[in-house]
Amino acid sequence: MPTNDNELGIAINFRKAQAANVTVAASSRNERLRDRLAGVLLGTAVGDSVGLPAEGLSPSRRKRLFPGPWRQRFALGRGMISDDTEHTLMVAQSILAQPGDPTAFARSLAWRLRWWFIGLPAGVGLATARACLKLWLGFPAGRNGVRSAGNGPAMRSAVIGAYFGSDTATIKQFVEASTRLTHTDPRAQTGALAVARLAAWSVQHEPTDPPSADFTAELLTALAPTDREWCELIETMRIAWLRGDLVADFASSRGLDHGVTGYVYHTVPVAVYSWLRHYGDFRGAMQAALDCGGDSDTVGAIVGAIAGGTIGASRLPADWISGIIDWPRSTGLLRRVAEQLADQQQDGQPRRPIGYFWPAVPPRNLLFLFIVLLHGFRRLAPPY
Repeated sequence: MPTNDNELGIAINFRKAQAANVTVAASSRNERLRDRLAGVLLGTAVGDSVGLPAEGLSPSRRKRLFPGPWRQRFALGRGMISDDTEHTLMVAQSILAQPGDPTAFARSLAWRLRWWFIGLPAGVGLATARACLKLWLGFPAGRNGVRSAGNGPAMRSAVIGAYFGSDTATIKQFVEASTRLTHTDPRAQTGALAVARLAAWSVQHEPTDPPSADFTAELLTALAPTDREWCELIETMRIAWLRGDLVADFASSRGLDHGVTGYVYHTVPVAVYSWLRHYGDFRGAMQAALDCGGDSDTVGAIVGAIAGGTIGASRLPADWISGIIDWPRSTGLLRRVAEQLADQQQDGQPRRPIGYFWPAVPPRNLLFLFIVLLHGFRRLAPPY
């Protein structure tokens, strides 16, 4: 106990300094989380928009139609997002609306999926379209999914892992809730959970601190230990990583020489391997994944989410971000949602989803569809 006024003053100043240090530390953690969550959301948008023009093309045809390095070129040298980013945004907004209850989260996400579907989005996957239609027909959330092992759940699950971090049980509950809204095949859930768990790991570690091959293989195998196809796939990835195989070589070993398909056990391993092979190098990971061709916007979105969470938004390629001209679901909106998620996660106080000018969505989608059709006609012409 202080014995005089001088000692009392010293003690008070010491406690004030401690409190100030705690405040500074908390503020620093919040800024870091904001940056990492924004990295997940903006990384998704970057990978989605850069890969979108080449979606469905083989690696060789892509090089002939779009020579040179990867860049934004969906329309007049600029990029737009597709359903990969839109779904990720809906998941993020649903976490803001219902962060503590997976069932309530699923209902919130189902409500957003309903209205997203009637906004005339282009390029909706068949399974997702059928699931959304069943929601409009009155099927309850969680009972409207269809049997499919497509990419829908995986492309939107990274933000779940990034938000809940080390709480693996909650991550699994929310990933399951998100997955069942559109896909009921267990493989779709395994792929989505893999993306979420690696995104959670990425936001908690530094770009200079890559995971080991054995650690990653053990983490991923434990997600579906009785699924022989998944376990063999992860072991193949581990061996390729230890051997130093290029991403293209790994994809080729999986029979994907003509492009990555929409099957989740094709897409997720290629995306994950690209992230691991180029850990801490966002541009390198993205280019390696997109060079494999096929479902390039979804592969890019998944790589972008995990790699963006690894380095944070502040270190993403500025030219790829500034090249996205979409609205009303803009990069600014994604940043604001990331900030809201970080604040909510840090102080535990519920926040509200971020609003935007939704009446602009249908005309924007019609413009998007028109540009997609132009790309389709362009592909009918040489070079083949």
